[in-house]
Amino acid sequence: MIARVPTSVVLNGILGEAPAEHVTLDWLTGRLGHRSFGVILLLLALLGVLPGVSAMAGVLLIIVAFQMILDRPGPVFPRRIATRHVETRRLTAIIRRTVPVLRYLERFIRPRWATPFAATKRVVGGVVLLLGTSLLIPVPLSNLPPALLVVLIAFAYLEEDGALLCAALVGTLLLSAIALGVAWETMSAAGWLPSFL
Repeated sequence: MIARVPTSVVLNGILGEAPAEHVTLDWLTGRLGHRSFGVILLLLALLGVLPGVSAMAGVLLIIVAFQMILDRPGPVFPRRIATRHVETRRLTAIIRRTVPVLRYLERFIRPRWATPFAATKRVVGGVVLLLGTSLLIPVPLSNLPPALLVVLIAFAYLEEDGALLCAALVGTLLLSAIALGVAWETMSAAGWLPSFL
């Protein structure tokens, strides 16, 4: 039986293979193999935490989510996005900040509560689609809860931790319920709801 390589080791390996000047999304997904969806979700979610780029991260998460729902083998982006150059030093900075956190979390998060891979991929895709859409809402700091939930979901998916995945899905349901409640109260206060409701 082949030992499972932790995600932190996979990301460190990518740094060793990265070209000196720049990388593309195509290059990155090609190096990640079967973990490409999980790592791309993780990196996009970390971008989604940042103000100013959360909407772009949301759009890319929506693209990835649709492909997961369709059970594609790996993420494919429009050519304009897939071949756009990103400075290697930026990717290196993101990975170097992420790896120590991943190493710490990998002490506690491990494969458990195994689920069928294709079904899990589709469920994760559906939930990420919802959370990615919520990153497009132009309200200050509204990007933080959905982006952090995608981080949890991505890590649970990468490490095949069904327990963490269930917890992240419950968190998504709670966030959705709160968002619907706020939207309902706002529309009610503005008089946008019919009187019989």
